[in-house]
Amino acid sequence: MEKYWDILLNAYSGYWNYLKKEFLFQNQWDNYFYGLILISLIVWLLEAAFPWRKNQALFRKDFWLDTFYMFFNFFLLNLIILIALSNTAEAALNDVLNLIGLNLAELRLFNADDLPKWLGLLIFFLVSDFVQWNTHRLLHRVPWLWNFHKVHHSVKEMGFAAHLRYHWMEPVVYKSLLYIPLALVANYHAQDVAIVYFFTIAIGHLNHANLGWDYGILKYIFNNPKMHIWHHAKELPNHARYGVNYGLTLSIWDYIFRTDFVPHDGRDIELGFANDETFPKDFMHQELYPLKKKQ
Repeated sequence: MEKYWDILLNAYSGYWNYLKKEFLFQNQWDNYFYGLILISLIVWLLEAAFPWRKNQALFRKDFWLDTFYMFFNFFLLNLIILIALSNTAEAALNDVLNLIGLNLAELRLFNADDLPKWLGLLIFFLVSDFVQWNTHRLLHRVPWLWNFHKVHHSVKEMGFAAHLRYHWMEPVVYKSLLYIPLALVANYHAQDVAIVYFFTIAIGHLNHANLGWDYGILKYIFNNPKMHIWHHAKELPNHARYGVNYGLTLSIWDYIFRTDFVPHDGRDIELGFANDETFPKDFMHQELYPLKKKQ
């Protein structure tokens, strides 16, 4: 236990030092803090210049709540939970494998250093997105997970910051299911995958933005605002009662597995879920909602 406690302490101190470097511009092109701010400002300006819903205010309903969620989930949540979880999970997995005479490096299909960088990053991106697509489906189909996911679907007016409105439990589920597939595929360096994270953040922001784009023929590959609006639709047909358009960055999984649904222009459809008028409106009560619902 002392080993895991040391890992936790080192994870917290290491991530805190990392955040200080982010704030002070000591991390350069892979600076996630200012990268998030820059991407958010660009997409917000696009919303202002090309609004799909003309009558939606630039400071839309829950704009500041979603902005708080964005920074809390992307930075503070990592500090409090995810970094420590990831490091301890890696140590625990290696310990279990060692009991049966194996180690994680032996089980990897390949090492990212042995591939051209673009190919390694492409594999990382495709595996990550497919696992997350399946995890997203679970969030809709498993009732106790859906209670956590309701926080994200409580958005009533779409805007870029709605992308990162989610309950703290969601990334725990995502990263828990994602860790082993990625660990078995290859060993990736954090700086190398920064470009993938920036790309997925940009696509996620655009998916939730007040923009009427579908990217033409590329809509069959990349998720887009006109497709993702239907994922947030309050009313769906019976055959899609668990949801549609689960793609995070890529839409291709929905087209392959026939969970795509874009019946018409969804610009003015009502967003939310059944009985969402009783759902809490503030951050703290939204975070506590799944626990009270469980009781």
